[in-house]
Amino acid sequence: MENEELQFRTQEPVQSENSEFKKKLSMMQSFASAITSRGLKNEKVTKPIKQLRVLSCFGDKDQGGVLPPCEHLKNSKTKGKHFCGGCGCGDRAGTWLMSEADGYSKLDYPRLSCPLQMPGFTNYEQSKPDESISPITRRYYIENYPYEKLETIKVNTFEPPPPPQKKQENKPT
Repeated sequence: MENEELQFRTQEPVQSENSEFKKKLSMMQSFASAITSRGLKNEKVTKPIKQLRVLSCFGDKDQGGVLPPCEHLKNSKTKGKHFCGGCGCGDRAGTWLMSEADGYSKLDYPRLSCPLQMPGFTNYEQSKPDESISPITRRYYIENYPYEKLETIKVNTFEPPPPPQKKQENKPT
C-alpha cells in the first residue's frame, strides 16, 4: 500500500466493564506503579523505549513520515507542552509527556501504562490480525516500523554519571 493511501483507524482507550470506583482505583494503581518505578535515583526508561513511546504519542509526520499523532494527544495550556487526554491524568507539569534537557517527563518513567496499550508502554499488547486491514491501527503500523527509522527519533535522555571508582590500595607484597 502506498504511503499516500495509508489510512489509520481511530482508537478508543481500553475500557473495562468495571464500576467508576474500580476505574479510579486502577488509575491510582497505575500512577503508583509509575512513581515507584522512578525509584530514589530518578531512574528513566532506556532511549529505544522512549523513542517508541514518542512515536506512539506524537507520530512521525513532523519528520516526514505518515503516522499522525495519537488522537488523544492534547495541547497543554502551557505553550509547547502536551499531555495524554485518554488516560485522565490532566494538564499539569507532572503529566506533560516531554520535558526540556535532563528534566523528568511522563514518558521517562520505567513503568508507564498507555490507555491504548501502545508499543513502548508497560501494558503494551500486540496488535490483532484485523488491525492490519485498512484502515490500519497505529499500533500495527508502529510494530512494523523499521528500527533504523526508530533510532532517528529525537528524544531527551539523561545518562547518569558512572559510579565513582574505588581507589585500589597498594599493599606491600
